[in-house]
Amino acid sequence: MVEQPTQAGSTVAPQEHPRQVVKSFTRYRDAENAVDQLASQPFDIERIAIIGSELQFVEEVKGRLNRGVAAAQGAAGGALAGALIGWILGLFDLLHPIITGLVLALYGVVLGAAAGAVASLVCHALRGGRRDFQASSALRPRHYDVVADAAVVERARQLLGAHDTAPFQREAG
Repeated sequence: MVEQPTQAGSTVAPQEHPRQVVKSFTRYRDAENAVDQLASQPFDIERIAIIGSELQFVEEVKGRLNRGVAAAQGAAGGALAGALIGWILGLFDLLHPIITGLVLALYGVVLGAAAGAVASLVCHALRGGRRDFQASSALRPRHYDVVADAAVVERARQLLGAHDTAPFQREAG
């Protein structure tokens, strides 16, 4: 009996069939459209995947973060949390749950906004001028490969008119 090595803690099942690149795209939307095109034709679509490769960490700066912006963001978050908590607590009133819920939600908005603004200002002050900007970050692939099992890759290329990608017959994985 031959034992096969397994990867401990891996959540990805090993591929049953080797996959090859059908066509590469720089935008996910284009790769998605290619798969849609295959799905609209008689093709075994379960043998296709979209794989994003060469991940980059991208952080886009959205603006300055001063005390006013920090307080406004904290107030908005606190107001939302306060309204939700107030509404839920108000629903426990047996006589007038809707009215009590609305009243407590309004109190929650006011108190939550104040608490959120104060907490955000304190956090902003503790940073001491570091990271005084707003940003959003994401991991983005540089390109997207539509891949198929080796048994159906030629049919997928025919359906997509992807014969120009034949030199890219690298193994996907």
